[in-house]
Amino acid sequence: SMGKINTNSNVYTIVYATVLVIIVAFLLALANSALKPRQDANVALSQKKQILASINERNLGDKQSEETYNALISDAQVGDLTFYIAKKDGKELYILPVRGAGLWGAIWGYVALNDDRNTIFGTYFDHESETPGLGGEIKTEKFQNQFIGKHILDANGQFVGIGIMKAGQTADGMEQVDAISGATITSKGVETMIQTSVQQ
Repeated sequence: SMGKINTNSNVYTIVYATVLVIIVAFLLALANSALKPRQDANVALSQKKQILASINERNLGDKQSEETYNALISDAQVGDLTFYIAKKDGKELYILPVRGAGLWGAIWGYVALNDDRNTIFGTYFDHESETPGLGGEIKTEKFQNQFIGKHILDANGQFVGIGIMKAGQTADGMEQVDAISGATITSKGVETMIQTSVQQ
């Protein structure tokens, strides 16, 4: 006669563990595929909120953000570059994505230009891992609002960007905003990011 299964044998333990791992892996895969659309939607919504912030449409709820975005913003492509066009208060604004490096990791954001493609209408910057109270300040409206009304071209129409300077320093031929004190590298990172991303 067949004996009872020996639950103390190594084979039993290995088979049991293997079956358990397969079940858990299956359940995780199922949960992941169920959550993925929601995660993707959250990422897309977050991006829309960041783009809206660059045209000074801030602190909107989720539904309001979707509606405002759909009402104001469309995307456009030039070569490999995707940018966004906003129609706001009868004006056409050009919103350019910017990416760069801070002190500790990636920084990114959006710079909105008036239809002269020179005057900054608004900005939004964010970061992966800058120090709170220091480099992390690039995320604040106080820092971002300094860029409003600044020009990225010089008097001859050449692209120069925006200088981000410590108090008392002057940027050669550039309009400038104040660097975040104690966060020179992150501040310069924003300057370089605008330089390299917007110039295209």
